[in-house]
Amino acid sequence: MKPQNMIVILSDEHNRKITKCYGHDLIQTPNLDRLAKEGTLFTSAYTNCPICVPARASLATGRYVHDVQCWDNAIAYEGNPLSWGHRLMSTGHHVTSIGKLHYTKSNPKVNGFDEEILPMHLVEGLGDLLGLIRDELPRRAGALNLGPESGRGESDYTRYDRDITSAACKWLSEKAANKPEKPWVLYIGLVAPHFPLIAPAEFYDMYANLDLPWPKLYGANERPHHPFLDAMRSCMVFDEGFTDDDMVRRALTAYFGLVSFLDNNVGLIMNAVRDLGLSDDTRIIYSSDHGDNLGARGFWGKSTMYEESAGIPLIFAGSDVPKNAVCDTPVTLVDLFPTILEGVGELPHVDDQELPGESLFAIANGSKRKANILSEYHAAGAATGSYMTRVGQYKLMYYVGMEPMLFDLELDPEELVNIATNPAYQDVLQQCEIELRKLVDPEAADHSAKDAQRKKIAENGGKEAILERGGFRFSPPPGVKPARYK
Repeated sequence: MKPQNMIVILSDEHNRKITKCYGHDLIQTPNLDRLAKEGTLFTSAYTNCPICVPARASLATGRYVHDVQCWDNAIAYEGNPLSWGHRLMSTGHHVTSIGKLHYTKSNPKVNGFDEEILPMHLVEGLGDLLGLIRDELPRRAGALNLGPESGRGESDYTRYDRDITSAACKWLSEKAANKPEKPWVLYIGLVAPHFPLIAPAEFYDMYANLDLPWPKLYGANERPHHPFLDAMRSCMVFDEGFTDDDMVRRALTAYFGLVSFLDNNVGLIMNAVRDLGLSDDTRIIYSSDHGDNLGARGFWGKSTMYEESAGIPLIFAGSDVPKNAVCDTPVTLVDLFPTILEGVGELPHVDDQELPGESLFAIANGSKRKANILSEYHAAGAATGSYMTRVGQYKLMYYVGMEPMLFDLELDPEELVNIATNPAYQDVLQQCEIELRKLVDPEAADHSAKDAQRKKIAENGGKEAILERGGFRFSPPPGVKPARYK
């Protein structure tokens, strides 16, 4: 395999189902579709945690959340354990980040980069302190604004994405003019389609007059009930802010518009690669840190283990990657660690031999996984530790101290029927739990997460001080103050 440059484009909160190359009839994503034709589309890709900070720490380190111990959006990556960026810098590769990272603070060499351009990190270096409180979940009143604000226009996030895209294209032109001896890696962190659900006019209007599909199981009498899900809804009260059907349609329209806005920015980056003559020696990975429920089952945002939230798009294109191919093998963000190293020509470091990730080169070319995949959640709205693994066609959702859920994704791809209580599937359920426990001790990880969160709460003045401080709705771009609420 010829060592080549690598571009990793990571969006934020992209539900993979809202992509044309993943089968959606109405969404317009010509550039992601083009990338898929040039490479391999992974149909069963998952985040290692359906919330920003832990997912990005897993991507950086190639480790599961319970290993790297960045549990939530207030306990972020600080440079240890070492990332793929550290490994590449130590062997002479130039590694640059542009855009959202969501680590503790900007310190490029510590974070695993030669440079960070327009970085977004934890708000005030502290992040979402409210998310640490899990013994009695607080009501996140800021979530009520999601519906009312949704619509047509510009936001701090769309402006930020334009700046990130422009900076990326400029960086590529500079590298094309001054090629280094070893392949470089460029990480681009875009924020669309993360809320606020406000889409630029030209993209919002693409869907304004379409009859977009209504959210699955959205009616109050249709929504599945489970202690974890009910607690999540009482905390992350996004849907309570929706006052009528028109507001739901406006939010969906804006999300679709933001996906096409994201796609346009990806296209500008792809075009720069082509026009600068970099295509023959540059591979591209596109993915997202997690998905978005988009109203399904009454949930908006992320945080659940359903396909809409835990599932992510993942497209890999370039030499040695099958073209116009589809791979159904489950993969996760930790698989990017070995893939990036292999792509630029580096062998695994001796200290990384036991990492759980597997090269996407091998998987795309037909190799079977050596182990199952894992996603876990210990953050905002989680009354207990939540875990997910895939065992063939079956998907297990395991909750510490609560009943599990089990779905047959072959017969029930929309996860409409929980078969965990069906006597005919008890052997399957038992085997899935055995496979999960090969990857993690759920009870031990749950205990470790809550212990770390209690310590973090104490460091920040205690529970009452954090509640008095209030929360913020989302991390603002550099130079913008967070919009706080109580």
